[in-house]
Amino acid sequence: MAEKTSLNSTSKPLDASAIKKKSVGGAVSFFVRTLILNGLGFVSTLILGGLLEKTEFAVYGVVTQIIGILTFFSDIGLASALIQKKSEPDERDYQTIFWTQMALSFVIVLICFGLVQSGVFASQLGSEGPGILYALAFGFVLATLKVVPSIKLTRALDFSRLIWPQILEQVTYQGLLIILVLRGVGVAAYTYAIWARGIIGAIAMLILVPFWPRLIFSGKSFLSSVKYGCKFQLNDLLARVKDQLFYLFVASNYAQVHFGVTPEQFGIISFAKQWSMYPYNLTVQNVMSITFPTFSRLQGDKRLIRRAIEKSIYFITLAIFPILTGMCVFFWPLTQVIPAYHKWEDALVSFVFFTLAIAPAAISSPLTNVLNAIGKINDTLKLMVLWTVLTWIVAVPLLKVWGFDAVAIASFLISLTSFLPVFMVKKYVDFNLWDQIWRQLTASLLMAAFGLGLMHVWTQSLIWTLIGGAGSSLVYALSVIVLGRTKLWTEVRSLR
Repeated sequence: MAEKTSLNSTSKPLDASAIKKKSVGGAVSFFVRTLILNGLGFVSTLILGGLLEKTEFAVYGVVTQIIGILTFFSDIGLASALIQKKSEPDERDYQTIFWTQMALSFVIVLICFGLVQSGVFASQLGSEGPGILYALAFGFVLATLKVVPSIKLTRALDFSRLIWPQILEQVTYQGLLIILVLRGVGVAAYTYAIWARGIIGAIAMLILVPFWPRLIFSGKSFLSSVKYGCKFQLNDLLARVKDQLFYLFVASNYAQVHFGVTPEQFGIISFAKQWSMYPYNLTVQNVMSITFPTFSRLQGDKRLIRRAIEKSIYFITLAIFPILTGMCVFFWPLTQVIPAYHKWEDALVSFVFFTLAIAPAAISSPLTNVLNAIGKINDTLKLMVLWTVLTWIVAVPLLKVWGFDAVAIASFLISLTSFLPVFMVKKYVDFNLWDQIWRQLTASLLMAAFGLGLMHVWTQSLIWTLIGGAGSSLVYALSVIVLGRTKLWTEVRSLR
């Protein structure tokens, strides 16, 4: 009966007012969720950064890149196809995607087993890497149990319920990880934490939205979803080649021999990349989780999509620009005032360029999300082909010139092409980008000038570093108010 109620609830048509209400409520829910999870992740990374060695970060970095590539095989775009689908999916659609996902998840397990047995990454994985890899692989099997409930909640724009299993599994993961590392378990702590996260998350989601597998498989439903999903998945494949495959190349013995990238240096790259992604996960990923199903439901209404685009970009940049600025300014002082972080001084250049690359991505990512949601996935494929090619032809030669820092520098240079999605989206929806970002950009520059101008003060002690962070935040807030008090008030009030 619970499953039937959930199905019926997603089939009710939503008008523009209801969609706005659910989207804004979902944005608040996702922001609270992400704030909690990123807070836990921040504490976890802070502790791990002090206790784990560079080579241990390298092991986990290699494992996550392998799993990142294999994620492609876990989904052929069916979930996105059902979310984007205009008509309501039926039981055949849901059962078909469940069994397809389950089969693909076991393919990942077999591939991981083969990789470990072949010894291809034996030197990079070390003694603990295989255990982490297996835990992540079986995590896909457990995640399959959450696919259908997640689709149902997403189509209903019921984001407030969707966040609870995610919070529970991340609290379990980060809490157990911290406890085990503090007890001296080392990088093997990831193995136990990943298993616990997968089991808890699956149980929580099935309690929230019960789903029972049945022996139903529809070839028609499968082919219908694949028609959209294959293009979506090709996009994802290119993203894997651009990111995970490239990072595996940097971690390989070939890169070590020909470009001098040592395991310790790859550990620095992994550390800097992981830290730089926190603002993106807090803001952009948070909003994109909501805008894809929302834009999908608004297909055909350009006026509403335009307002949604402008509002999304305004609030994303309002939040992410000061965070990125503060991270770039205060990374160096933190490595000076926290003894355990002296070892990360060499990560400064990589960290700053990785972080700066997030700013253009904060604008381009929501726009590519718009293209996918309104069915213009061929445009995003063109963008992904370009970014994939640029990653390899720009970054690899730079490794000879700047060493391991070239990875981050290339990432920043490529991010400057993020203006292209702006023109692509404008072909379908005319929106005003500059008016949504110039105030935040100016305020961030003023914040950076204040922080850099007093750098000699912030490096004196941790207390002064914290005071500097608070003072810089205040400079940003006051600048935004002075430059755009009316704009800020209008946008906030429009959410009500």
